[in-house]
Amino acid sequence: MGNMNTELTLNNGVTMPALGLGVFQSPPEQTTAAVEAALATGYRHIDTAAAYGNEREVGEGIRNSGLDRSEVFIETKVWVSDYGYEQTRHAWEKATAKLGVDYLDLLILHQPAPDRFDKVIAAYKALESLLAEGKVRAIGVSNFLPHHLKQLLAATDIVPALNQVELHPYFIQRDVQEADAEHGILTQAWSPIGGITFYPGWGEARRNVMEDPTIADVARKHGKSPAQVMLRWHLQQGRSAIPKSTNPARIAENFDVFDFELSPEELAAIDALDTGVRNGPDPDVAREERFAMVIPEA
Repeated sequence: MGNMNTELTLNNGVTMPALGLGVFQSPPEQTTAAVEAALATGYRHIDTAAAYGNEREVGEGIRNSGLDRSEVFIETKVWVSDYGYEQTRHAWEKATAKLGVDYLDLLILHQPAPDRFDKVIAAYKALESLLAEGKVRAIGVSNFLPHHLKQLLAATDIVPALNQVELHPYFIQRDVQEADAEHGILTQAWSPIGGITFYPGWGEARRNVMEDPTIADVARKHGKSPAQVMLRWHLQQGRSAIPKSTNPARIAENFDVFDFELSPEELAAIDALDTGVRNGPDPDVAREERFAMVIPEA
C-alpha cells in the first residue's frame, strides 16, 4: 500500500510519477525555490507551461537540485498562439531553451481552441513529429472534452498519452474520465485539491472544497489534512495529480500521501460531492484576447 500508484504507465510505455508539482500562478521569483523544495522532498515530476511564464525558473530549480536530468519528469504545454505545424515545432525550441534541457518528457497542447481546430490538428501533428524524433518522450492534450478528443483522434495518428483537466471533488468530469479511459488516455487533474474554488478574485460565493465537512471527517479519521485526502482520492482512482504550492511545508504535506488508504466507502463519499460546476474557463469558449498572448523567445 505504501508505494501504491507512485508511478503511472502511459499508453506508449513511458512511466511517470503520479504526483507532481504544479506551478500555475507561481510567480517566477518564487518558482525556483518551490521546485527545489519539491525535488528535495521527493517529487520527481514538475508541470509547467509556456503560458505560465516560469519555464526558465523551473529549469533553474531542477539544475539547483543536483539531480540528473533523467531523474526529473518535465511536463510543459504549448500555448494557443503557437499552434500550427512549424509554430509548434518552434514552441518546443522555446520551451527547451528556457528549461535548459534537450528533450521534454511530456509536451501537451494547452487548450482545444475550437475556434481554430485546424491549427490544433496541425499543432498535434507537430507533436507527433517531435515524438518520432525523440525530442519528446510522450505527447498529450489539456482541457479536451470528449468531442474535442473525437475530432483529434479522427485526424491524427497517435492517441494522446494524457489529458490534463480541471478535476477535484466538486468537479469530477465523469464524461471526460470515461472518454479518456476508453482510449487509454491518462487523466491528469489540475486544481486537484480544488484550489481554483478559492483563488482570490474568482468569485467570493464559491464553496471552498478544503472546508468540505465530508472531506474533513475523512481527514480526521486518517489523521491527515483535507488536501492529503483529496490527493489520495486521485491516486487511488488511477489519476495523476499536480498540486500547486510555493510553500515548502505545504509542498511536503502534499507529497505525504502514500502511507494511508481510503476505503471504497470513503472514495464513493468524495465522488458524491460532485456539483458539475466548472470553475475554470470553459474549453468550448474561444478567448481570443487570451489566446493571442505571445510567448516570448527568451
